[in-house]
This record gives sequence, structure tokens and C-alpha cells, in this order.
Amino acid sequence: MEKTNVMRLLDQKKLAYIPYDYSEIGTTVGTEVAAVLGQPPERVFKTLVTVGGKTKKNFVFVIPVAEELDLKKAASAVGEKSIEMIKQKELLPLTGYVHGGCSPIGMKKQFQTVLHQTAEKYDTIFFSAGKIGYQVEVKPADLGKLVRFSYADLVV
Repeated sequence: MEKTNVMRLLDQKKLAYIPYDYSEIGTTVGTEVAAVLGQPPERVFKTLVTVGGKTKKNFVFVIPVAEELDLKKAASAVGEKSIEMIKQKELLPLTGYVHGGCSPIGMKKQFQTVLHQTAEKYDTIFFSAGKIGYQVEVKPADLGKLVRFSYADLVV
């Protein structure tokens, strides 16, 4: 299996993870990814990047793949009046990741990150390994050793 930058960063910190390669299937639809992994969609998370309305600061939200980000709850979680999703064309220059392969680990800059509160109840969660077709299974506590994050209710 090809190592992604996310996997290399986890290796550098000697953090346990399980890699998954579903690149032959070629899907980026979160619920389909969960099905391929044989996991309930509640344990498989997607990484969304937003921008604050007035501050123009960027924020990262990690939510279950079948859920929709509640922009008001997300804004409240980071102390903003409003936020919006960044434009898809801005994702790669800002984070180093393409749409469908965005991971909370290894972005070009460290942005304030919030995980949906349900992640806290699982021993491990799944999220993108930084490339379309690759996922990693990681303990939320180990993710916290690479990315500072908080938990909040973020979904509709």
C-alpha cells in the first residue's frame, strides 16, 4: 500500500493506526466509503474547511460522513458570528489536499479544528489519509497528539 503524508506523520509520532486502501473503487461519497470499509457511517468522518464571515480565518470541522454541517453551530463552536464553506478551488492551495482527500492531519497550516462530539464516544474513528481512496483508523486521543481540537455539536 502506498504511504500518504498522513501515514508518515502518524509513523513519525509512533502513533498506532490502521490504513485502508479502497482506491480501486474510486468513490469519494462518504456513505459509500463507510460501506466499503464495513463501518457504520457514524464512525467514518469527513473533513470540511470553512472561512469566518468577518475575520476571514479558516476553520476545520470533522463530522460523520452522512451528516451535514450546521453552519450556525459550527460558527458558535469557534466564536464566530458566521462561517461559510470555502470554495472548492481554494482547498488545494490552502490545505494541500484535494476535495475528497482532505484530512485533519498534515494541512499546510494548523487551523482551529473541531470534531463532532460523537467522535468522543468511539475508541477509533476513520477519516481520510490525505488522498482519495485512502483512509486511516485512529484513536481520537492519538489524533489529538498531532492536531489540537475540541469537541462540539456540529450537525443539523
